Amino acid sequence: MNEGWQQVPSTHHETFELDLPDGHVLRTRISRPPNRATCGPRMWAHILRDQLEVTAEEFWACVRNGVVPDRTPDDVPGEVDDAIPVDVVNLLIGRVGLSRRDLIGMTRDEAIARLNQYWSTGR
Repeated sequence: MNEGWQQVPSTHHETFELDLPDGHVLRTRISRPPNRATCGPRMWAHILRDQLEVTAEEFWACVRNGVVPDRTPDDVPGEVDDAIPVDVVNLLIGRVGLSRRDLIGMTRDEAIARLNQYWSTGR
């Protein structure tokens, strides 16, 4: 709770949210007590990247030393004409496995090229 995560009502899992300055909200759930048998390296990487939007180093610095991760975008968004279409963003995150952080600074053309690469090679 070093960062200000707030527990929100949920019927099945412990659910927490964090409001970020740029307006989006991070959400994570704890469905059962985590342990090495139920939370392997791939699941842990998914939670860090997609739900908490931090690296392992940032996560542990926050837990151990109270160092709050910097989630401010590195670049100012481009013009509206250069905005990445929301369906492309959703596919890059949901299918390709990129994070919001990976998309920062990516142009519309780069995002579409990355999605085309995934469709043609599976990577």
